[in-house]
Amino acid sequence: MRAPQCYHGRGAPCLDVRVVGGLVSDAMQERFLHIETPAGRMETFVTHPEQDGPFPPVIIYMDIWGVRDELFEIARRVGTVGYYCMVPDFYYRQGRVRHEFRDAQNRMISLHALDEERRQRVVAPGRRLSNQMVVDDTGAILEFVARGEPVRPGGVGAIGYCMGGRHVLCVAGHFPERVTASASLHGTSLVSDATDSPHRLAGKLRGELYCGFAEMDPYAPLSMVKELEELLRPCPVDYRYAVHPGAQHGYALPNRDIFDARGAARDWEQIFAMFHRRIPAYRS
Repeated sequence: MRAPQCYHGRGAPCLDVRVVGGLVSDAMQERFLHIETPAGRMETFVTHPEQDGPFPPVIIYMDIWGVRDELFEIARRVGTVGYYCMVPDFYYRQGRVRHEFRDAQNRMISLHALDEERRQRVVAPGRRLSNQMVVDDTGAILEFVARGEPVRPGGVGAIGYCMGGRHVLCVAGHFPERVTASASLHGTSLVSDATDSPHRLAGKLRGELYCGFAEMDPYAPLSMVKELEELLRPCPVDYRYAVHPGAQHGYALPNRDIFDARGAARDWEQIFAMFHRRIPAYRS
């Protein structure tokens, strides 16, 4: 594996900050909107800087838990450095699905720590969401951002967590000329016997792909990590990955009871470096 190139924190332009009525405004633009898809209207959170657009688009692919403030905060982190960042609610076909269970420290409880009844309640919507549904919805997103949004034409970034990591590989394989900077973090079922397993699209991937893995993850065992590396080695995609020692499935999510700060920081270093290479935020 090649040595990583780091851009995080170096040379990034400052956002416009103004004083309004004696208070400091960070000038970020946020809103919820609905994107028309063949299956209905998909609610989507959008955030981006106020000035110096248009911006490269980045799509956040949710995990099994669905959309929530935690993912909106991640989108803000991406948006503040010069991106038009979106968090679509891919569960929209099933209504408004929201799941959060918290411990005494107000941290989100991981799936493995829930009782069976609550665990099944969380995973049921994910089982009804197919990879093809997310691919179709992504096509609608790409059409939407081309119609009057402050979005720069060209490459698109994608970051996915858990099942969203699987979805990122699927959309990158279906839209290889558009989705050129992809990140899968503790992605599930990246290599499986399923007919729609994302590894079957390996030869179609282009641009760059980064995967962050936990050392201890039943949904992405180290044998699968190795198999994926071997599959992607001859493919026309620049593939990089990291296995984080001691980390567990879900490590990259900041509000989780098993959050691994060091592993997550390493992921962000790699992701922002990839974005700088493939979809740079600001051009002189």
